[in-house]
Amino acid sequence: MSTSSSATSLKPRDESTLAAAGQKAAVLVEALPWIQKFAGETIVIKYGGNAMINDELRRAFAEDVVFLKHVGVNPVVVHGGGPQINHMLERLGIQSEFRAGLRVTTPETLEAVRMVLTGQVGRELIGLINSHGPYAVGLSGEDAALLRSRRKKATGPDGEEIDLGLVGEVTGVNPEAVQDLIAAGRIPVISTISPEFTEEGSPTGEVLNINADLAAGAVASALGAAKLVMLTDVEGLYADWPDKSSLISSLAAADLRQMLPSLESGMIPKMEAALAAVDAGVPRAAIVDGRRPHSMLLEIVTSAGIGTQVVPDQEAL
Repeated sequence: MSTSSSATSLKPRDESTLAAAGQKAAVLVEALPWIQKFAGETIVIKYGGNAMINDELRRAFAEDVVFLKHVGVNPVVVHGGGPQINHMLERLGIQSEFRAGLRVTTPETLEAVRMVLTGQVGRELIGLINSHGPYAVGLSGEDAALLRSRRKKATGPDGEEIDLGLVGEVTGVNPEAVQDLIAAGRIPVISTISPEFTEEGSPTGEVLNINADLAAGAVASALGAAKLVMLTDVEGLYADWPDKSSLISSLAAADLRQMLPSLESGMIPKMEAALAAVDAGVPRAAIVDGRRPHSMLLEIVTSAGIGTQVVPDQEAL
């Protein structure tokens, strides 16, 4: 009797496929306690650096944010836009200048910054996240007076005061608009432009450019976040830069406070933000390498983590 050609064909078991599946299962099991720990909690993520301009990294970041949402975490994204701002300023023929690690912001520069952050970077990220479902909603620090700020004063190496122009530092955060979005099941995406306020609390009518790292730290503090994660373009903080073997995996707030004056200017705002957040009660602040796909997720849901984390002094004892 001939067998039917439609009979089910038998395929040998592919051991390599099973091994790969086993590795994936092991990763999920490792992630479980961290998912349980952060379920229902808010995590603030500062999105910036190379992760903003590389298509693969941009997509991976959006996937990570949606993954966190689906496992019960409340992600809040605060974004900068340095590379895109530089490109726009070049197109407009406006020279970029950095002093004390911060962008000197003229009125012309501010218009470009405002346009890029709110109209380009924010919209692109919202689109990437919303390709997975209707989650992300964009906010500016101007919306509902989310951020309040004053002119930032910087000091040069010789103690002289540096004029940064329309650059601000956060003096207050009104988290209600963000909390409303979280309660509605949305993912807030915040651009860091802020109205200026006087010391008496009155708006001046001016708008200021806020460093995204420092803004993220302030937002994390105001929301009582369980963790602050900042993406950057280095592996983390080094004890003896550029010695790659001196990468610090974890340090206490007091140790970071001692190191701050000796850090490279570009790293100072990030570490100041981490320190301020931990001092304000955020249990963990981490600097991770945004050049690696899914680095943010690895930091949050794996035991080893990556990059450098800052912890309260009492936990480092």
